[in-house]
Amino acid sequence: MFIEPNSNGKSGWIEVVCGSMFSGKTEELIRRLKRAKIANMKVGIFKPEIDIRDDAGKIVSHNENMVDAYPVKNSSQILDSALSYNVIGIDEAQFFDEKIVEVCETLANKGVRVIVAGLYRDWE
Repeated sequence: MFIEPNSNGKSGWIEVVCGSMFSGKTEELIRRLKRAKIANMKVGIFKPEIDIRDDAGKIVSHNENMVDAYPVKNSSQILDSALSYNVIGIDEAQFFDEKIVEVCETLANKGVRVIVAGLYRDWE
């Protein structure tokens, strides 16, 4: 894939995996993150601290695929440790505060590939 670098010379971007409940969002997020790991990229994975359904330190798909993840209270905490990674995965984006969009944009503008998964919400 060829990505045209932005004006600061870095080529970060944001990938959004969205859909309804049970549509495979987390499965797709895990697939993309595992591919990045295979490519020897430094991958950081984050999830909202309130999501304790399966395991507090993992994201788990309905197919029981799982990867380790850092639980965080708010989106700003992602920025605190994310810049040491080439790829950032964020699961359950709908549970984060409104600054999640700004956090994703900031990371992408610094050259990070951001993969974020969450519910498709068009009823608000």
